[in-house]
Amino acid sequence: MAAYSYALQVNKCSSPQRPSLPQKIEHFSNPLSTSFKPLLRGLDQFPNISVDVTKAIKKTSCKLLDAFVDFIFEFVGQPLLPSQRNFAPVGEIGEATTSVTRVEGMIPDDFPEGVYIRNGPNPLFGGLKSTRSIFGESNHMWVEGEGMLHALYLKKNARIRGRWNTLYKNKHVQTDTYKMEKDRKKPGFLPAIEGDSPAVLLAYLLNVLRFGVIDKYLSNTNVFEHAKKYYSIAENHMPQEIDIHSLETLENWNVTSGSWTRPFTSHPKKAPGTGGLVIIGIDAQKPYFELGVISADGKEMVHKADLMFDRCTVCHEIGVTERYNVIMDFPLTIDISRLVLGGSLMRFEENGYARIGIMPRYGDANSIKWFEVEPCCVFHIINCFEDNDEVVVRACRARQSAIPGPNSRVNHFEKWLRGRSSKDDRIEFTKESTFPRVCEWRLNMKTGEVRVKKNLSGDEFAMEFPSINENFTGFRNKFAYLQVVESTEISGSGFTRFGGLTKLHFEEKRIPTEEEDELVKAEYHMLPNNTFCSGASFVPKPGGVDEDDGWIITFTHNENENISQVYIVDAKKFTNEPVAIITLPSRVPYGFHGAFMPLES
Repeated sequence: MAAYSYALQVNKCSSPQRPSLPQKIEHFSNPLSTSFKPLLRGLDQFPNISVDVTKAIKKTSCKLLDAFVDFIFEFVGQPLLPSQRNFAPVGEIGEATTSVTRVEGMIPDDFPEGVYIRNGPNPLFGGLKSTRSIFGESNHMWVEGEGMLHALYLKKNARIRGRWNTLYKNKHVQTDTYKMEKDRKKPGFLPAIEGDSPAVLLAYLLNVLRFGVIDKYLSNTNVFEHAKKYYSIAENHMPQEIDIHSLETLENWNVTSGSWTRPFTSHPKKAPGTGGLVIIGIDAQKPYFELGVISADGKEMVHKADLMFDRCTVCHEIGVTERYNVIMDFPLTIDISRLVLGGSLMRFEENGYARIGIMPRYGDANSIKWFEVEPCCVFHIINCFEDNDEVVVRACRARQSAIPGPNSRVNHFEKWLRGRSSKDDRIEFTKESTFPRVCEWRLNMKTGEVRVKKNLSGDEFAMEFPSINENFTGFRNKFAYLQVVESTEISGSGFTRFGGLTKLHFEEKRIPTEEEDELVKAEYHMLPNNTFCSGASFVPKPGGVDEDDGWIITFTHNENENISQVYIVDAKKFTNEPVAIITLPSRVPYGFHGAFMPLES
């Protein structure tokens, strides 16, 4: 999941040769430039001199701001524990794609040709940073770090039957702000999300004055396809179009010639039937929440609506059914006023309201039917579908947010693992509250009734990063695949590792007991000791009949041997050994979401 920050376009000190940043809000101006306006007006009669003086003043202003930052702020690397070493960044392997020759087992003959690609943070300059100053500390959150794409290309050998050509490549997503940082050859953007309020506010201001935006455009969360184009995305900016073959960053997606002027969710959904792309975008000021639908060919914004929220809700994903959009309005919020008053920019409000909205595909704020639910935190939806009068929503639900706030100096994950809670913390974090379980809400469109099953998956494991057969998005589905949270040792605040995979059978129950009457059947594919996965994705079998005809593909890393691999697991024989294990030529850090993209020859 991406860090949440929002673009403000102003007069900035960044190089004029850089691609221009999207214009969102223009009420900020550089006071250093404004103070010279009377002088500049007096030079109007000498236009050539005026231009030269303006450039000189801007250059001087920028140097003064940079000198102020260098004098006041100290950038400090955030240390990693030994158990976190595979969260450390790696270098690009270069322009050439590397051939992969070590394959255990066999890639199935009916496996589709294509590319398995995963996004994730790969911070510049050695890792995430904190700053120290007389104003306090500000810190990068664990979800920050410039995006890097890791891609495994799978193509059948035309000459040798049963042989595959497998190639690996990695590359940073070259956003506008990535290029700014690379040009500077040192950290420039001050962390502006988490930390002491005065330090975060000043970082906020100085980033705007120097670069024109509050924070870096990360593009580190997900990859998706629409209208045969491929995009990298994090919801603090527009998507970047990617050449899927070279991993080159092409350009920012200027959605339908600027008809959408804000970032959008890392998890857009294709509408069943039409193929239109349903998107949402949040902002820290009104309008807080907008929804849009982009045409199937990607050329037109066919619908756009302000949902009239009264707060900025951190909504990471939208759901779709055959007729509806599913909106999650839960009490993890962003509030600039709260920050100004000394609180945190992002906070889970445990006493705040929570609701799920069901909206006709092309509806507006007045057409949404809201269902009040118990406050909780949801980042990822598994699937939504219609069942007679009910809309069914399945998601990974936690009672609290796993993102630590700036006033929280505790290791919430250590508490979960040890079953502790502390009355000294603003919110108590326990095993039951912090890590997600699979939940199902049934929302009756006629009666307004809400039926909820808070824990379909049981307490044996926490689980996240769901994947399904995407042919069933918006329709009733039987199966879901999730990553299982490692719980045998402490991995540090936020740096969660996943020690296995699970397959949930929604239409089969476990052996019923009085305590576990709602649990569904679960199969587990646990990884070898000290091996962890990321970016798991379902790959449908071409011509498959059953929903689970296909494979799970995932990046893994063996920390004992420092080896990164790709596992391919038969979804129908889920507990069996992988059908193929592909050893990669370089380390792949843990990351976020992956996808398999079939490619035409």
